[in-house]
Amino acid sequence: MRAHLSNAAYGVLDYAAYPVAMLAAAPALLHHLGVAQYGVWVVCTAAVSTGAIIAAGFGDANIQYVASMNSLGNKDATLHAVRSMLGINLLLGCVFALISLAFVPLISHHVAALSGSLYQACLWSLRIASVLMLVRAIESVCVSTQRAFERYGEAVRISILVRVVTIAAAVVITRYGYGVISIMVFTFVLMTLGTLAQLVQLKRRLGASSLWPAFDKQATSALFEFGIFSWFMAVSAVLFNQADRLILGVSLGAATVTSYALCVQLAQPIYGIAAAGLHFLFPYLAARQAISQPGALRKNVLIAFAANLAFIVASTAAVLFFGRPLLNAWVGPAIAQSASVVLAPIVWSFALLGLGVTGYYSLLALGHVRSVTWLNLLGGAAMLALMAWLLPRTGIRGVAIARLVYGLITLLMYFPLIRILFRASKTSLPATGLHPVCEDL
Repeated sequence: MRAHLSNAAYGVLDYAAYPVAMLAAAPALLHHLGVAQYGVWVVCTAAVSTGAIIAAGFGDANIQYVASMNSLGNKDATLHAVRSMLGINLLLGCVFALISLAFVPLISHHVAALSGSLYQACLWSLRIASVLMLVRAIESVCVSTQRAFERYGEAVRISILVRVVTIAAAVVITRYGYGVISIMVFTFVLMTLGTLAQLVQLKRRLGASSLWPAFDKQATSALFEFGIFSWFMAVSAVLFNQADRLILGVSLGAATVTSYALCVQLAQPIYGIAAAGLHFLFPYLAARQAISQPGALRKNVLIAFAANLAFIVASTAAVLFFGRPLLNAWVGPAIAQSASVVLAPIVWSFALLGLGVTGYYSLLALGHVRSVTWLNLLGGAAMLALMAWLLPRTGIRGVAIARLVYGLITLLMYFPLIRILFRASKTSLPATGLHPVCEDL
């Protein structure tokens, strides 16, 4: 129990440290950068997150496979999986970095077309963001592997340090007159150093002489069988978490996306803390599902869902009640007034998504990645279609309302989960290329 609580605490800390630092830094950055350059920075961070999520979309497969091999004591297979995962993410990271670089001039033109200096700032900042996608993709292998070992703290400490120092440095350098390009340069340097530290730590953990990327046939095949579906889920996650800000930035400009992004930052912890705090459920159930009776797993899942529900109810009520006063105190009445029209639908969208966290991790751990994937893709497609219809009619509020559809559809994953957990006979892992896990009871 102590290990689970520690992993949950580190998961929440890993998630919360960066957005809390951004929330704290927002007034100073808005003051020093101005609304337009701050909006460019928001678009750049959204682009980095988007590319990194897609490039690292095989991470869940890595957790599932490494957790299995580690429980079996198969160190060679574990090392082969990690090196194969590094090869996969290096390839995907390069591909998406190049794609992003190709689209940078077009995106910059739409985001900052009215100002020559702002266009140049956006152009170079997005170029740096494109390269950062590759760095983040490599870092994600280290993080997912440590989580598969159920050791969240080792990777989280480095990650938190890098991200908090990055935000602090942004405040300092903008105070002395430097702009968004300088922030992105500093971010690139710190994140690269942090990723190198993560690789050294992982190499020590594995006792490996080398972590040079290599494609082991068996490990790569197993990772792809599960990972192709988790990659599609990563795409749908991008649709929910990032596409709205990119769409607003391209359609309505950098200034408009600022107020919307502030509401997202305020409401996102409703889902993010729930997902981070319960992430340990994924490797925990994945390591035990092959030999446990459904009743034992059912009890664990129900306890997790009860905690999940309690947190979502309390956090949603708190943000709805205190959100507007917080925005007033945080960024001033002018921006708070423009943001208030989208706050409530954004809060409810994150609440719906947060309610699905237990079902999401449980189905992945039990090997039902296909069901989760199709529901996520359906939710993302429905959300984008509604955004396209509402944006020209109701503007920024329509984009916020469209987010609700995604959460409602993904809640349907509880129907297959209930059927699995309440079967009379023992449930085994569907064919995913992954091996069952043995554990001393």
